[in-house]
Amino acid sequence: MTDQAIALSPERIQNSDAVAGQWKLIWRRFRRHRLALAAGVVIFLIYLVALFAEVLAPVSSQTYDSRYTYAPPQQIKFAGYDAAGQFHPLYVNGYSMKVDPIALSRNYVPDPAVVIPLGFFVKGEPYRLWGLFNFDRHLIGPIEMGKPFYLFGADRLGRDVFSRTVHGTRVSMSVGLIGVAISLILGIILGGISGLYGGWVDDVIQRSIELINSIPTIPLWMGLAAAVPISADPILVYLWITIILSLIGWTDLARVVRGRFLSLKTEDFVIAARLDGCSQMRIIWRHMVPSFMSHIIASVTLAIPTMILAETALSFLGIGLRPPVVSWGVLLQEAQNILAVSSAPWLFLPGLAVIVTVLALNFLGDGLRDAADPYEY
Repeated sequence: MTDQAIALSPERIQNSDAVAGQWKLIWRRFRRHRLALAAGVVIFLIYLVALFAEVLAPVSSQTYDSRYTYAPPQQIKFAGYDAAGQFHPLYVNGYSMKVDPIALSRNYVPDPAVVIPLGFFVKGEPYRLWGLFNFDRHLIGPIEMGKPFYLFGADRLGRDVFSRTVHGTRVSMSVGLIGVAISLILGIILGGISGLYGGWVDDVIQRSIELINSIPTIPLWMGLAAAVPISADPILVYLWITIILSLIGWTDLARVVRGRFLSLKTEDFVIAARLDGCSQMRIIWRHMVPSFMSHIIASVTLAIPTMILAETALSFLGIGLRPPVVSWGVLLQEAQNILAVSSAPWLFLPGLAVIVTVLALNFLGDGLRDAADPYEY
């Protein structure tokens, strides 16, 4: 077989970029972005944590033990023996309490003589998984129920910071996802109408966007969040905060969509659809939006960390979500005292979850944006 025949073989034609579809080309370019690929795996694992929070957390977010207030984090150890000489493959050391004679405060330090065996899928507090199924198994925890187990330490009420961080993942990540979904719908509809119709409709929508963008973000958040009654149900507050973030976050996407619509509405396939009698909504959703869906996905991925940071900031300032709802912002709000800075720095560990999530989402968004760029090779 000659070189020309090999070059024109069906296998080479099928695998070449010249005949590959848009999504296949995006996936090929995205796979070459190692950092974005790793960030995508991290985000997938974080959403798995949010989905199975009850299983992964040793206890519920509201469980407390006043005997271990501000107890420091425990380190998981491998292959050790207890005082009776019994071998344990996985364990943590218990606490010994000392009273400060000057401040009259209780201080906890790890006690190597106390061994608390750990196990996987151990029996613990019962819960309803997704509100549907009754379970009492947890991924990791003390084999003997009631023993102290604080991977991230305990707070002022003796609640497990690690369990509360895991449960807070569900709220914080869902706020970002739902908020961006609402912003996506508003941005596509309003931006599409603005770019497709033009004229006074375009002027009204664009001046509204400029008005929203001209208002400082933090005071605007504070003003809208303060309008939510203090006595409102926590779930209602959660919905209101999500809607507030969505009403502010749609403007950038709307401008991107408007620009794309202005460039696409004179294309041949759009004119052909209009001459064929298609409605405006069908032209928008079936013909124009799919042509730049990859850009929308990249923009949405970059918008999710903004939503998460906004919810964290509002809750940290005390005007967002409130207990008993648990989010990363609510957990960081509890660290707003001098004791947390001086004696209990582990209360800031939920902030590490915010940092990892925001960085991973930004890396993923950058990778998707580069992969979706038609001029990137």
